Amino acid sequence: MTKSAVLMVLAALLLAGCSSNDWRSASREPAGIATSAASPEAVIEVFAADAFGWRGIFAVHTWIAIKPAHAREYTVYEVVGWRVERGQPALYSYQTPTPDRYWYGARPEKLLSLRGAEAAALIPRIAEASARYPWADEYTAVPGPNSNTFPAWIALQVPELGLELPFSAIGSGYAD
Repeated sequence: MTKSAVLMVLAALLLAGCSSNDWRSASREPAGIATSAASPEAVIEVFAADAFGWRGIFAVHTWIAIKPAHAREYTVYEVVGWRVERGQPALYSYQTPTPDRYWYGARPEKLLSLRGAEAAALIPRIAEASARYPWADEYTAVPGPNSNTFPAWIALQVPELGLELPFSAIGSGYAD
């Protein structure tokens, strides 16, 4: 294969990974893979979706959702870089009945799901570790801290979760 053919193949791969949508119009609809918020049991779920645009060829964005027993909504914890650019903390949390939304057009996958007494015992530890996250106001795409550093930090603080992030969770090693 000639050098120009290799470059054309690489360019095609990069373009194939780019979202044709603007981030403002990309889907943020629920994927329908989360445990229903109507469930009375405690739930912990961790999700990953391809990063937006061309970065999705190489990397995922990850987030953690917790729901105490009998709660009607999840608390979702995630880190996003554009918040820092606006003078806000990178780490934030919000309430939602659907923690499995598409990540700007990318369908999430569920990396972890714990329910019942096991989840109920770990939820306070996750919340406490989140409050101690050392890079809450920082974001650097590579090597981190980034969206994948936060779940990796939680996994180190709460090893009973058994959370293993995929190789494409670039920045997860920053927490080590």
